[in-house]
Amino acid sequence: MCFFMPKKGRTKRKHGDAKGPQEVRRVPLPGDGEMFAIAVQMLGHDKLKVQCEDGQSRVARIPGRLRKRVWIRPGDVIVVAPWVDLQSDRVDVTYRYTRTQASWLERQGYLKNLL
Repeated sequence: MCFFMPKKGRTKRKHGDAKGPQEVRRVPLPGDGEMFAIAVQMLGHDKLKVQCEDGQSRVARIPGRLRKRVWIRPGDVIVVAPWVDLQSDRVDVTYRYTRTQASWLERQGYLKNLL
């Protein structure tokens, strides 16, 4: 008996199946009470030092919903929300921009106070 076994790793694809349709994503902007910031230094655990657009350096906390999904490195542009009730020198990270999104924000003039 002779069975035809296809070689591993080779599959036929239809033309155009490799990537699929492109998704258009909007760049989210900071909402009420939020501001742009740049990550300066990782402090350990879930904290980092950021330089906010108002010129102050603050300690930021990465909430649990973002901790495992989003990896933040020094130099990343992020959106932070200050702790209004408790301490003025603490903020929470709400969003991290990709490099492409950050360059678009810079070209549009949103980051002129940061850079």
